[in-house]
Amino acid sequence: MQAIIYSELGTARDVLRLETLDDVPPQKGEVTVRLQFSGVNPSDVKSRRGRPGQAKPAFDRIIPHSDGAGVIEAVGEGVDPARIGQAVWIWNGQWQRPFGTAATHITLPTEMAVPLPAGVSPQTGAILGIPGLTAAQAVFGGGDIKGQTVVISGGAGTVGLLAVQLAKWGGAKVIATCSPRDNDRVKAAGADAVLDYSAPDLAAQILAANDGALIPTVIEVEFGVNIGLDAEVVAPNGRLAVYGSAKQMEPTLPFLPLLFKAVTIDIILIYLLPKPERDAMIDKLHAALADGALVCPVEHVFALSQTVTAHEAVEAGGRTGAVLIDCAS
Repeated sequence: MQAIIYSELGTARDVLRLETLDDVPPQKGEVTVRLQFSGVNPSDVKSRRGRPGQAKPAFDRIIPHSDGAGVIEAVGEGVDPARIGQAVWIWNGQWQRPFGTAATHITLPTEMAVPLPAGVSPQTGAILGIPGLTAAQAVFGGGDIKGQTVVISGGAGTVGLLAVQLAKWGGAKVIATCSPRDNDRVKAAGADAVLDYSAPDLAAQILAANDGALIPTVIEVEFGVNIGLDAEVVAPNGRLAVYGSAKQMEPTLPFLPLLFKAVTIDIILIYLLPKPERDAMIDKLHAALADGALVCPVEHVFALSQTVTAHEAVEAGGRTGAVLIDCAS
């Protein structure tokens, strides 16, 4: 098989290379998927650069990326042979495993290859793993949101835009923040109100958009920067669903406001989602897709040989959609 690999940490241009590797036959309980698309996420480029305190990769040779979509080509012992030829999408492809989806093939446990619903493209399938499941867990992880108000910070990002759509589909009033340049796009995704994330009176604007009422659910992409704002607008017994804090990795918490509202801080790391919760979020994603309520934008598709450029595109930020790798090109 053809695969992108790295064996040391560093910049994409320094460490990523295309190689031919031996095929990995499926063992008991496994399937081999011929990949069509691989999703490139910020977590993938951060892993390749190295986390704080990390001196070398977790494995001697790594194929990056956890998300992907393709067709099952072979099955191991104990797996129904009828799965051969089935279109699937993949989660946790490279989580605590050396070989991810930046390749022509991947072999992994059968439950990690989810049947792709009829009519859903493999490009969309390659976005459902990290962005899709994170958005679903952020929106629905606290229970039914029908009739509630949800605030979504960073509504123009890949996760944020999916969260806007899912929250609206779930019956919530949606208030989203973003850069003014993205207002129309976030509004088109279903937000009832779209506010400038940099406004000095943002808290007042959020409450005004909700007729003065505090917010039961706040979905946060920049926890460290926005925790003061979140503490101000969240309702008593409210939930802060947090999935990022890139600009401030050591937040200072305004404990008393959070304490006297009995706020739940729900930190989401989708890789560790237990099976019952994951299955429930997969069902939510599939149901929203079936209802035509979820669109997964793609900004650019690169060839497998262009994975370096794809990583650089993710690192550059400012995207209006996902970055994918065409694994067959």
